[in-house]
Amino acid sequence: MLGTKMTISKPILFHHMGDATYVNRRLELLLKVGCKLMESAADTPRIMRNMKRTAAFLNLKDECLQVYVNYNLLMVNYSDDEHSYTKFQRCTKHGIDMTAISRISRLSWTAIKDDYTLDEFEKAFDDICSTPRNYTPWQVAIGGGFACGGFCIQFGCDWPAFFYASIAAILGFRLRMFLNAKDSNPYVNIALAAFVSTIIAWAFGLANTSAAFTLPAFLHTSTPWHPLLACALFIVPGVPLINFVSDMLTGFHQVGLTRAINTLLMVLSMAFGIAFAIEVGGIDNFVRDLTMTPHHTYLEFSIAAAISAMGFSMIFNIPRRLLWAVAIGGIIAVCTRNFVNLGPSNGNIGLDCGLIIGSFVGSALISIICTKAMHWLHTPHHCLSIPSVIPMIPGVLMYRALFAFIDMHGVVGEVTVAMNNGIRASLIILFIAIGVAIPNIFVRRMMSPQREQRLMEMLKKRQEKAEAC
Repeated sequence: MLGTKMTISKPILFHHMGDATYVNRRLELLLKVGCKLMESAADTPRIMRNMKRTAAFLNLKDECLQVYVNYNLLMVNYSDDEHSYTKFQRCTKHGIDMTAISRISRLSWTAIKDDYTLDEFEKAFDDICSTPRNYTPWQVAIGGGFACGGFCIQFGCDWPAFFYASIAAILGFRLRMFLNAKDSNPYVNIALAAFVSTIIAWAFGLANTSAAFTLPAFLHTSTPWHPLLACALFIVPGVPLINFVSDMLTGFHQVGLTRAINTLLMVLSMAFGIAFAIEVGGIDNFVRDLTMTPHHTYLEFSIAAAISAMGFSMIFNIPRRLLWAVAIGGIIAVCTRNFVNLGPSNGNIGLDCGLIIGSFVGSALISIICTKAMHWLHTPHHCLSIPSVIPMIPGVLMYRALFAFIDMHGVVGEVTVAMNNGIRASLIILFIAIGVAIPNIFVRRMMSPQREQRLMEMLKKRQEKAEAC
């Protein structure tokens, strides 16, 4: 069982432990807060911190409270020597909603500061849960599609191919959203979306290379097959991947492993859809021959990174006011990664240190910047750093590795290619997550005494106000 002790030493105005109505209502509300955070893709340490502050607001005694967190289930127990109350809450509708994460974090502080009543807190929380998403389904599909086009630029395609990749991704993404709305199996939906996106990208490539088609000059691309690399990257579960590593590093192994298994199933579904499309299209160079080394200017890298970061931010339901900040974060992360990664050995300007080191430096730099920016923009670190580093997630390497295993024919070197792609992708993801997590963990530990002191002062003022009444 995964449990934790709260750290607030004393509550204020708590009723007798035997008051079942008092305790049950507060435990239900505490579970709702934790469940909403889990369903919105908050990492487990953030869930625990927010539940801790909410418990302090609800006047629940720290020494009597135990919390169990799992990916699909939350449990709280409140007990002393004479009484024990236990409640469960299932988490069923997992998605990514960073607006909800930000608003719940703010609410947990504001409720204590402004001395909310229980009804006021519950109403504010219900408003968060019932607020429509910031973007319509078509806006999300278009944003996610152009994000895939930005990825394509990073892989070395030209701008006509950028639009081909974007159109294929938009249509595939919208299909997946439609199927999800019909409550069909999410993994089947992923496979179908990947298949459709890849087939459309293949059709665009065929139109550019076949003598049977004559396209206008402005529609012609010199990189007709690069959209195949990027058209399905809207599926790559970057947030669960980063949360998995974060949970493992902070000791929440059970939740982290569940996130990892879910991520693996999503990538397998995507690889199956892509592999089927490649078999249908008769494409034989997807794994082995198509280069991903770009030769663009850093201005083009910046534009592509900003587009990708903002596009994925729309998928993650980032507040509109933060899109510009995330765009800048994406530019910093990607350009730093490219400068450290690329170099004279591949005909580029840079330090030539490789993709793994470059990804780590880019993610660590943006994480350090976000530790300051989160105070300027009044939003959690998680909501700024993760959308900024998502454009660096090596989705192509992940499903290239899987496709290489699926498409084996006994040729010498096939296992080496597959393992090379898989190991590189795993190391890049690990170093991106470490780069995001480590600065945040150090800063959080340095700030923890200050936050604890601030919370205790707010609780003391609240208690004094209540005693005066």
